[in-house]
Order: sequence, then structure tokens, then C-alpha cells
Amino acid sequence: MEMQNDFDRLMFFEHARRSAEVTYEKNPLDSENLTRWGGALLELSTFQSVQESKLMIKDAISKLDEALAIDPKKHDALWCMGNAQTSYAFLTPDKDEAKGYFDSAYDFFEQAVNEDPENELYRKSFEVATKAPELHSELHKQGFSQQAMGPGAGGGPSTSSSVKGPKTQKSSDLKYDIFGWVILAVTIVAWVGFAKANVPSPPPR
Repeated sequence: MEMQNDFDRLMFFEHARRSAEVTYEKNPLDSENLTRWGGALLELSTFQSVQESKLMIKDAISKLDEALAIDPKKHDALWCMGNAQTSYAFLTPDKDEAKGYFDSAYDFFEQAVNEDPENELYRKSFEVATKAPELHSELHKQGFSQQAMGPGAGGGPSTSSSVKGPKTQKSSDLKYDIFGWVILAVTIVAWVGFAKANVPSPPPR
């Protein structure tokens, strides 16, 4: 069942990514579409090896940069950018380099909260961001990057559900723990955004 859920999520966000590419060709200044695109790439990055994840997260950051250049106060793009910076930081073993991404994430989360103070998800992300560097240190002390980059990380299927063996499965589970709150939140935002783009809005109550 879990593998099926992973596959369904992978297919959904791959479809969202492709749809965003098509929309971008028609209207490259659609900040909502760029935000959905960045969110889809961020979600898809969790299915990749570490190096592939980092490349995909960088791509997500570039799309979110475009969205924020068009609309600097777009709170969901600011929040997504915070998630992208956090995700990249966790995959960066060097503590000083990772700190730069964590600091940037903190700033983006703070901006998102300032633009939409009542959003509980943004407030929670902002709160968690203060604890992220400490969690990063603990994880990398335990050899997270070496585990995640272990045998097979760069070759063969990169989808996390295809990983076999208890040792590799453990590092895969750890990766999901790190991204857990990011995945859930990005899924909600991207799903809602994708639905808004494809389904007529319901009449106001």
C-alpha cells in the first residue's frame, strides 16, 4: 500500500511538473504556475538519490526565484522557497555551507508569516526552522550523507520505493523523516494550486 501511495504521489507531481512546463511556454509570467512548478520539483526531489535531489531542488529554487521576481510578496512562493532552502541544507554535509541555506530558509519563512500571519502552516515552518541546524548536526554526526550516498545511490532506479535491503531502507526512512513535514505541506499546497488551475472554483458560501 505504501509503495502504491508513493507511486501515486510520484505520478501526480510528475503530471503537475509537465503541466507547469506547458503553461510556462504560454505564459512565463504566471507566478502561480511557477510556484506550482517549484513545489512539484521539490516533491519529486524526495524520490531521487542525494545528488539528483540537490539538482532538482536547485531547479525548484530557480522557478521560485522567477515567481518571486514577478510577485515578491507571494506568500506561498516564499514559504515554498523556505522549504527548498531547508531541503538543500539537509543534503549538504558541510555545516557552514548548510547554515547559509538554513539562514535563508528562516528569512523566507519569516517573510511568508509576515504576509499571511494567520497561516498555521507558515508559523509552524518558521518555528521548526530554528531547530533545523541542530537536527542537521545530529544527522550528519550519525553519517546520514554517507548512508544516503551508499551503494546504489547514484545508479539504478532512483525512486525511493525501489530501494531494497534493511540497511538502505533505514537510510531511506531517515530521509523521509527529514522531509516529512516538508512533503506533507508541499503536497497540500501543490495539490490545492493544481486543483485551482484545473477545476472551477466553488461558489462562495
